[in-house]
Amino acid sequence: EVQLVESGGGLVPAGGSLRLSCVVSGVPSEHYTVAWFRQVPGKQREGLACIGLRDNRRTVENPVKDRFSISADNTKNAVFLEMKSLKPQDTALYYCAADELCGMGPTASRGRGTQVTVSS
Repeated sequence: EVQLVESGGGLVPAGGSLRLSCVVSGVPSEHYTVAWFRQVPGKQREGLACIGLRDNRRTVENPVKDRFSISADNTKNAVFLEMKSLKPQDTALYYCAADELCGMGPTASRGRGTQVTVSS
């Protein structure tokens, strides 16, 4: 069973930075990817970034690519989302998901998320 646990969220002033962590276990194959998403109640889920656990290939979505970055530490089974120059509109529940392909397909496993709140 794939399990993901996020941490690192919190309250941060506008302009600040946060580093979110996603610890992954039970991945059946090194050919898995881990992606970060965020969700605001009443709004559509937004994909942010994705990384391949084998090849370390990374993608960051255009709306956040100038401020967010994704990385992995395979020795710790962890994937990180570095966020800088945070804005109040970045306030959301952030969560990670693992699957063979980037995204939230029917076979994806996700964590419960970590709340990020950016104050103005």
